[in-house]
Amino acid sequence: MQHQTKQWRKLTGEYLKNYIADEVHGAILREKELGHTLKVCIGTDSQVKGSQTEFATVIVFVRKGRGGFMFLNNETTREKMSIKQRMMTEVSRSIEVAYHLSNVFSDHSVDMEVHVDINTSPLYKSNDALKEAVGYITGMGFSFKAKPEAFASSCCANKVVQ
Repeated sequence: MQHQTKQWRKLTGEYLKNYIADEVHGAILREKELGHTLKVCIGTDSQVKGSQTEFATVIVFVRKGRGGFMFLNNETTREKMSIKQRMMTEVSRSIEVAYHLSNVFSDHSVDMEVHVDINTSPLYKSNDALKEAVGYITGMGFSFKAKPEAFASSCCANKVVQ
């Protein structure tokens, strides 16, 4: 995944002008200057449409008690995947972004979580990927949330996957 600005945009559709790390750094500085305490949640969701799978990855900035905003990108693939492979691809995309931005978050003491769109109930097919996903995320040193607490992937990314 490229981390250049042509792929990342705001919810308004406006494309970011700089590299994503620079945009995140600038957003954190602006929010801290305004007195906001931030937490960042990164998540990915996907949707299969015919022979294509679209992935949406979001970086959600939560202002404690003051709402939030997000940056997002969408990518489409024609690769055929099982449900478990698709869930792990979502996790991998989120981890890639979290890892790329981890120094920015740690430099500014901003808490960050990876959110996974995987159901914790064994009644759902996505649950097959939960154990692997948790191991992958925690092995990379990140904290995580799964459904129903994973709003970045389950709600935010879900809304922008076309």
